[in-house]
Amino acid sequence: MNKNNFDRYPLSEVILNAVSDLGYETPTAVQQAVIPAVLEGKDVLVQSQTGSGKTASFGIPLCEKVNWVENKPQVLVLEPTRELAQQVQEDLINIGRYKRIKATAVFGKASFIKQKSELKQKSHIVVGTPGRVVDHLIKGTLPIEKIDYLVIDEADEMLNMGFIDQVKEIIKALPKAKHTLLFSATMPETIEQMSSSYLHEPTVVKIEATEQTIPKIQHAYLDVTEENKLAALEAMTIVENPDTCIIFCNTQGKVDDTYEFLVEAGYPVGKLHGGMMQEDRFDVMDAFRKGKFRYLVATDVAARGIDIENITHVINLDVPFEKESYIHRVGRTGRAGREGFALTFVTSKEEQLRKEIEGYGRFSMNRITLPNSKLVTRSKAAFEKKITTKQKQKDQKAKRLNEEITKVYFNGGKKKKLRALDFVGTISKIEGVRAEDIGIITIQENVTYIDILNGKGSLVIQAMKERTIKGKQLKVHVARKK
Repeated sequence: MNKNNFDRYPLSEVILNAVSDLGYETPTAVQQAVIPAVLEGKDVLVQSQTGSGKTASFGIPLCEKVNWVENKPQVLVLEPTRELAQQVQEDLINIGRYKRIKATAVFGKASFIKQKSELKQKSHIVVGTPGRVVDHLIKGTLPIEKIDYLVIDEADEMLNMGFIDQVKEIIKALPKAKHTLLFSATMPETIEQMSSSYLHEPTVVKIEATEQTIPKIQHAYLDVTEENKLAALEAMTIVENPDTCIIFCNTQGKVDDTYEFLVEAGYPVGKLHGGMMQEDRFDVMDAFRKGKFRYLVATDVAARGIDIENITHVINLDVPFEKESYIHRVGRTGRAGREGFALTFVTSKEEQLRKEIEGYGRFSMNRITLPNSKLVTRSKAAFEKKITTKQKQKDQKAKRLNEEITKVYFNGGKKKKLRALDFVGTISKIEGVRAEDIGIITIQENVTYIDILNGKGSLVIQAMKERTIKGKQLKVHVARKK
């Protein structure tokens, strides 16, 4: 793949190789503006829509600027939700993969002790939600003295979700001599005030919406009663027969009930809400991204900036209470120039909410009627064929990057006084293996995990069964997937 389009920037070979393997070919408008500004050490203020490539716009130059030798975090990225924090962490790990950059995610409803342990190890970048970052700052478990860059991502979402005070608290705790990058889809007055207070002579980037970033969505609504919503949902999905669909509900209980109804009806479906264990939520999102099921029933936890391609339909089983929530929900479809369909079920009690949403969004919803039984019957064969046909696995951005990487387990860590340099020194002496083939090294109390790159995992495992590290013979094998 030609990587000349990113060669225009002063980026190292390891970053350019990762960018190429991730499938980035031509820098987007936001990347063209932000990458050189960050590389030049400037603060930036960016107004840009979701889907414009902004994570890579700060991820690429920050991974370039990170000093690998430094063990303490040099970059702090703030995200409004746990799902976004995990998604951005993954993106940054992939961009910095060949440079062995370690990114750690910290967020609520996950083990604080485990995060504390990870932060004790080498960590170049920390991605977190404001509340959990504040917790770590209060307890002194997040080293901040080496932080050179603060990224405030989705700043308007931070404001909407009530996190701005925590963001300000974090800014005050960080070193004054740092660079700040602020990204927001909109620029309300509060965000502009923040930028004037905390950014120093920033490069201002405003990316106008284009055909590629404006969602092409057909908005429609259906008059229903609360009692016939599930029957109407079944009829509409049979006739519409979506490729991929998110069904939004206002409460966790409604998600559970709808999910059980669809499972009983034979739909390939998952569910997502805030009452689930965090690991289960991540597993569901990952499976949905990969196309393992076509339908997802969710609360608004799935509406905030989650990057899933090719959602053909969004159905609001309930009209959202907040007008902004409607925009976030339906924004999951009609992305990257594709067309999408957003259908909202409206009871008589919800009619006023629907009108307020139309006024807020400056669009009209087209009123449709429930399909009759003849049309449903006629559509059923095609619907059943689709839901019983396994979807083609969707290619993940990092597939090419990760296919030649083997995570290797060693049964020795800090307690045996082993350091990253000890592993690098020993492994790089194996015939056919260079230091560049050694990826991220994670040393825990009793175990160590090392990413071996370029398809050389089996070579390293075989050789290390006969070698010692600092005179210690360690068990070695492919790490089990967690």
